Amino acid sequence: MININVDSIFEIAEQMERDGARFYRNAARDADENKRSLLMTLATMEYNHERTFAAMRAEFTKGKLQPLTPPPHSQGALYLQAAVDGNIFGKESSPELTGRESIDSIFDIAIGLEKDSIVFYQSMKSILPPGEAWNQLDEIIDQEIGHILELTRN
Repeated sequence: MININVDSIFEIAEQMERDGARFYRNAARDADENKRSLLMTLATMEYNHERTFAAMRAEFTKGKLQPLTPPPHSQGALYLQAAVDGNIFGKESSPELTGRESIDSIFDIAIGLEKDSIVFYQSMKSILPPGEAWNQLDEIIDQEIGHILELTRN
């Protein structure tokens, strides 16, 4: 049986966004002005996502929202359980930059991180009740997809 700890799931989501914002800020240090502007915009958006997840977490902690009990073989719930158990993400969900990476390499890393976020957030829907929580997740997922599109255009 899957025993999902909703608090842990939101903790991971917040950490992913915190790490993403740090990654983009660090990447912006050595970028040209145009790329720096994009990277700082993405850092701000990740920071805002972190705040959204913190607010959602507070709603669950206060008992205003109740997690769903996923079916025993729910792929999304199994994925989340593996993430909580440390089998998917390491201690930090974003790599450290050495300063020697090309901007193309940085964008490739960022695209991978954004894809990881999307899979994680899609999986969160397997344990969250439909409604406002899903709407907020869908909005964040759409923004993460937008990040990928921006990174592929630059």
